[in-house]
Parts: sequence; structure tokens; C-alpha cells
Amino acid sequence: MDTQNSTTEKNPENARGLRDKKTLMSVLAYVGPLIIISYLTTKDDPTVKYHIKQGLVLVVLEAAVWLADEMLGSFFWPVIQLAHFALIVLSIIGIVNVLNGRQKELPFVGHFSEKFNI
Repeated sequence: MDTQNSTTEKNPENARGLRDKKTLMSVLAYVGPLIIISYLTTKDDPTVKYHIKQGLVLVVLEAAVWLADEMLGSFFWPVIQLAHFALIVLSIIGIVNVLNGRQKELPFVGHFSEKFNI
């Protein structure tokens, strides 16, 4: 008999710890480069994988906005700042979805997550 599995089943503390880890890793997926931690530690969990893919969309968009800022300079500064703000709002929406236990697609950009094959 496997004592570790029976201990996990009998001890709700262990189950809560696993749930808390999944929640933390899902939240980190929406915090820019910290998505790497989520990917390296819990990419096999379907819930975390969903949020990693959503977070990857935001990371790609952040890189594109940064690149546009570097290339276009101060002429498009208001538009670039608006894009930065929108990405922060989308990250917050993703984190709120995680904390509420939902796998909900991010508005406007979440459907691009289907393009990532992790």
C-alpha cells in the first residue's frame, strides 16, 4: 500500500497545499517574466497550463509594445502608454480569474492562446 497517497487522501492540509500551489503558479503566469517559473514547475497541470497560455499571449504583446516603443519613439508615446495600461488591466483580469477559480479567456486577446502548443 502506498502510504504517501493514502496520507494525501486522508489529510486535507496536503490537498489544500496542492491547490494553493496551483493557484500561485497560475497567478505567476500573468506576471510577465515570472511565467517561466510556472512553466518549469507545473506545466503538466491542465489548469496551470491554461493560464500559462493566456499569460504567454500577454508576454508576446508586452514584447511587441516594448519593441514599438523603441522603434517609434516619442511620437506615439500616448498610444504606447495606453497599450501598457491595457496589458496591466488584462493581467489583473487574469489574476482575478485565477483567484475566483475560473478558466475564463482574457477579453480581446485570450483567443490567441490556442496558438501556443505547450
